Amino acid sequence: MNGQINLFIPGRLCLFGEHSDWAGMYRTVNAGIVKGTAVVSGTEQGIYAVAEKAEKFIMCTSADESDSRSWECDMDNSALLQEAQSGGYYSYVAGVASYINENYSVGGVKITITKQDLPQKSGLSSSAAICVLVARAFNQLYHLRMNTKGEMQAAYRGEQRTPSRCGRLDQACAYGVKPVLMDFDGVEVDSKMLRVGTTFHWVIANLMAGKDTIKILADLNKAYPFANSDKDKMVQEALGEDNQRIVSQAVKYLEEGQPAKLGSLMKEAQELFDEKIAPASSELTAPVLHSVLNDPEIQKYIYGAKGVGSQGDGTVQLLARSGKDAAELQKYLLEKRGMPSFALTLKPGQTIKKAIIPLAGFGTRVFPATKTVRKCFLPLLDTDGLLKPALMIMLERLLEAGIEDVCLIIGEDEQEEFDRFFSPLPEEYREKLPDEKAKCEDSILMMRKHISYVYQKERKGFGHAVWLAKQFTDNEPVLLLLGDFVYRSNTDISCCKQVIDAYKECGLTLVSINEVPVERVVHYGIIHGVWDNDEQTMMKVDKMVEKPTDDYAKEYLGIPDKGGEERFYATFGQYVLTPEVFAELDKQIRSEEGPSEGNEYGLTAALDAVREKHGMYAFVPDGKSYDIGLPDAYRQTMWDFCK
Repeated sequence: MNGQINLFIPGRLCLFGEHSDWAGMYRTVNAGIVKGTAVVSGTEQGIYAVAEKAEKFIMCTSADESDSRSWECDMDNSALLQEAQSGGYYSYVAGVASYINENYSVGGVKITITKQDLPQKSGLSSSAAICVLVARAFNQLYHLRMNTKGEMQAAYRGEQRTPSRCGRLDQACAYGVKPVLMDFDGVEVDSKMLRVGTTFHWVIANLMAGKDTIKILADLNKAYPFANSDKDKMVQEALGEDNQRIVSQAVKYLEEGQPAKLGSLMKEAQELFDEKIAPASSELTAPVLHSVLNDPEIQKYIYGAKGVGSQGDGTVQLLARSGKDAAELQKYLLEKRGMPSFALTLKPGQTIKKAIIPLAGFGTRVFPATKTVRKCFLPLLDTDGLLKPALMIMLERLLEAGIEDVCLIIGEDEQEEFDRFFSPLPEEYREKLPDEKAKCEDSILMMRKHISYVYQKERKGFGHAVWLAKQFTDNEPVLLLLGDFVYRSNTDISCCKQVIDAYKECGLTLVSINEVPVERVVHYGIIHGVWDNDEQTMMKVDKMVEKPTDDYAKEYLGIPDKGGEERFYATFGQYVLTPEVFAELDKQIRSEEGPSEGNEYGLTAALDAVREKHGMYAFVPDGKSYDIGLPDAYRQTMWDFCK
């Protein structure tokens, strides 16, 4: 990635669990303190920027040269750290750059902020957003292979180098506009993206008053690490076991899609805060906040409301009954109460962080080559001019798409070959590599950190191989790739990323597809359905037929294009499998009826069962798949892939 990249980092809104991040830190001193937990979401407002490699670290606050501010610094640890500790405008970005420079081999970066609609000093953590922005720019430009948690860690460590001491939940903005469950156990932080069961409409309003956050934190910290009074005990209870219960219920209502119950829970959380926490600090009486919470005109628009962040008279969050109610509420707040606001809409959809590649086949169709090398290690000339094993190309595309964990399904006796590829070269060999190929070796070593293995002891079919990865999925949706294909996008967005983004739109099991001529349908699984968008890239599937005759396809499986011509679509080789698919596979494999396809367990039967019960989509990526599983196809792939 040598050119510019576009970035957007949202602000951060704590929906539930404020203050529990720092409270949970005290478990390192007092094990009796309950760990902290919070539900945090990115906002729809944030920071937009473009980034590119540079000789120095350069930060520009506007793309408009007539009204631009910029700052630059050599990529020198002492200079960057000095700026970070100064507490000035650029201290946050310098802190992150110094952390990255100390821990990774990088050059400079130029970041130009093109737009910023994120309110500052409103409890939405604009400082964390800028820190994540810097971490992500370095990560993507220099291929540092940090996952989302890695970017959050870099942002947090960078901000800790400034006079400001941010909360540990602030960097959840790295996940984008989606809810995240965070747990705080001493110095350990864990985070998990949450599903959203329906659309939730929030309004976030500036109370146009004021609060002293430093005093709030100082007052509440007096209750830790040990409670010396009844007031201290109430604070610890509220941020401990009470908060655990509230957050647990919030997660349930978010995932089940119950906004009315979530609104009631917001009221309960606020009442609990006022009863047990507010007495510890005079800053938390918050008369303006409570005047909004008790405004009868507002009640008709909302399910519930509560304070934001450290609470006090800073910002209020209100859960509206609908999008229309949210708009009316914003109008009322501005016109009648002089309070500017913005909307936050959380919709169903979840990104994918795990992938599965079944590789345990014998490779008989490309024998005898597979007598010396596994099929997935057959070499291909990649578009960057390097000759790589096919598996490496697959893994590069997955990691670039944001996949963090990859499960390779292999035979029991095949581990040695994989270990050999992912192990470091002997030093004398590495020293002979030119710089470009030495970087490639570093990339291979980084890949192994993302890989785990599952062994297929018995070859019982494709569905059986996929089912073996059920525990790996941890009840999350996963991307499935076929081990016989590599993919090349026609755009700057990889096919993997296109498929992941399509799933985030629909939130259901998804099969990627491409058009095939009718005379070839007999070789594929054919998908029929109804287009769900004007671009004819998203299809609601109503039928799946494995290897139909062309006569059957012509009669039942053709899908008209915009001109009315019938077209036929086959599976492209990339799937997003939801937990429902693994439940169907489990039922099929444990059934006494035996395999669904001869002597083997197929995936199609499970997918079709999920389609009937839950619905399923198909998506047409803008790209092409290349077969390495047949001699003639492999020969053509070697010729065409790098063009």
